[in-house]
Amino acid sequence: MRRPVDREDPDRLYTVTGGRTRADESAFDSVSLIVSECQPTPGMQSEHVKILQMTRQPMAVVEISAELRLPVSVVKILLRDLLDTGRITVRHPSAFDRAGRPDPEILKQVLVALHNL
Repeated sequence: MRRPVDREDPDRLYTVTGGRTRADESAFDSVSLIVSECQPTPGMQSEHVKILQMTRQPMAVVEISAELRLPVSVVKILLRDLLDTGRITVRHPSAFDRAGRPDPEILKQVLVALHNL
């Protein structure tokens, strides 16, 4: 089944990203949380405005992609623009405190034990 993005005009995506095809992959991953740091300003690209409005509360990159109905790769390019201008901050899940989370090694042992049942 074709999704809306599959029917998207490639010229539009090229225009939205200014011809860029990749963002700095070290800046974001799909589950990084994005938070806007300012209000949209007149003259901003419409996709940037939508991102700033959506991310008043933390929102994952993949959620932004789904809401905008744009590929994650395109959203990462747009987010990089906003990050470079200080309009958003990125919160990486690995940066959060691991307190209260089980040890991954214990989880692996439990999984193996359940599998052996």
